[in-house]
Amino acid sequence: MPEKLNLAWLPLALGSLPLSDAAQAWAWTLKYLPQVPVWPQLPRRSYLENMYAQFSENFPGIVVDLEAERTYVDRTQDLDRDLERLYLAYLQNDLEYGVLSVEYAAALHYLLDTEGLLQVPPVAIKGQVTGPVSWGLVVVDQNRRPLLYDEIIADAIAKHLRLKAAWQEQQLKALTPQTIIFVDEPYMSSFGSAFVSLSHDQVVTLLEEVFAGIEGLKGVHCCANTDWSVLLDTSVDVLNLDAYEYAESLSLYPDAVGAFLERGGIIAWGIVPANPAVEGETVESLLDRLHKAMDLLVQKGIPLDKLLAAGLVTPSCGTGPLDPQTAERVLELTAGVSAQMRTRYVTASEPILKPAGAVPVP
Repeated sequence: MPEKLNLAWLPLALGSLPLSDAAQAWAWTLKYLPQVPVWPQLPRRSYLENMYAQFSENFPGIVVDLEAERTYVDRTQDLDRDLERLYLAYLQNDLEYGVLSVEYAAALHYLLDTEGLLQVPPVAIKGQVTGPVSWGLVVVDQNRRPLLYDEIIADAIAKHLRLKAAWQEQQLKALTPQTIIFVDEPYMSSFGSAFVSLSHDQVVTLLEEVFAGIEGLKGVHCCANTDWSVLLDTSVDVLNLDAYEYAESLSLYPDAVGAFLERGGIIAWGIVPANPAVEGETVESLLDRLHKAMDLLVQKGIPLDKLLAAGLVTPSCGTGPLDPQTAERVLELTAGVSAQMRTRYVTASEPILKPAGAVPVP
């Protein structure tokens, strides 16, 4: 793990926002998430910013059909030359192969091109890339067969996404030395089901390939239930889950969680629902829910001090599908819960968690 950042219950967000203007998206980001801003994904601006299309640029045989809003690989053509180009870029660590063009990531380029946008130096900047499991299951060939079930193509997907992660991290490091790159894996919720035929080792190998391209903190996000032990068996530094709905599922893996925390891992608690349920919540109600979520692990033998020393506050998922008013409420509550957790558990002199001893858990 890289030198540990003093994240100390700071607010963090997933990438997507329900906006089409990069300047407005950054205004929201810097208002609610100034300490660790995330470059916003804007799927309403263009289908090219859909989380699967966004990271498809340069993949062998890729077709992005804007009219049908479909991303697939045409395997009727000879892919050998393009695969050779990908593997050569991988072997030479040619990060320009992994470029995210402005058409695919307008808000990222707005950050890179707008001098002085980050007026206050952030603790870190967060980026993201769609994970190889989810990308390989959603992006199909011309016959609608998921690409992940072809061993050669699956390996190419992981190497392609590794270069995508590495390129964006290189760009972000020009602005701040500390980065957090999330690998978003919503389809890990299907792991172990009859619909997804993947082994534990296959998932770990694919994720580790992408993680190997990240120098800063490596995060993984899954917004539903999954076998958390698989993700915790990787070298991930930050585990992000939908703690609003699925905190109990994480408590089923106390040994894996304990080992993760012992090696310095951080849990990013997605305690703010990124759905209309947020309208019925307050900072106080979410604080209560967060403490109860942690208590599920405490009851399984995880020391409370370990949990309090390694926490972040996030929404349960990206806000791209929401209406703007609801999405902004999600960010507002994320910042609010973070502020209260820092007030309770962070010293005034430095952003390190105060060893509070016996902390009451509602």
